[in-house]
Amino acid sequence: MSETSRRSEQKVYNVLFLCTGNSARSILAECVLNRLGQGRFKAYSAGSDPVGQVNPLALELLSSQNYPIEDLRSKNWSEFEGPDAPELDFVFTVCDNAANEVCPIWPGQPMTAHWGLPDPAAAEGTEAEKRFAFADTLRMLTQRIDIFVNLPLASLDQMALKEHLSKIGAHKPESAAVDA
Repeated sequence: MSETSRRSEQKVYNVLFLCTGNSARSILAECVLNRLGQGRFKAYSAGSDPVGQVNPLALELLSSQNYPIEDLRSKNWSEFEGPDAPELDFVFTVCDNAANEVCPIWPGQPMTAHWGLPDPAAAEGTEAEKRFAFADTLRMLTQRIDIFVNLPLASLDQMALKEHLSKIGAHKPESAAVDA
């Protein structure tokens, strides 16, 4: 194995998930990538107009799945613009509103893609239906992120990588079975 390949395999990729409110989808994605990335990735989340708190149903779901939730918070994407911010390798929007906003220019020119999903915080119905919306979003994010962490990042050129990232965002995760 060449020295360049070895360094690429040891690199920790910084990934920012963006959503307008940073209370549900981006928070869920941050947790999933930090788990599935097994130290190869460091995930963060932020919003263009954060609501200021993580959705309680997101916290409940993450806790029930043994994700650490103590340090989760809703924050503005401006935290990732300054000189002390981590240099980002990837920025993924997970809501359509954030994808349509003018994003800051991120230092280091990270690779970007849109991985839009329905907002579970907007789900209506019974508490069980709302919980199902969060669980379904977590499932879809897990499927997409699992594909992402298994890409051979070190061996893909920029164009091929961009194509793979776009395909992940267009990926229609398997639907969850609902008992009638």
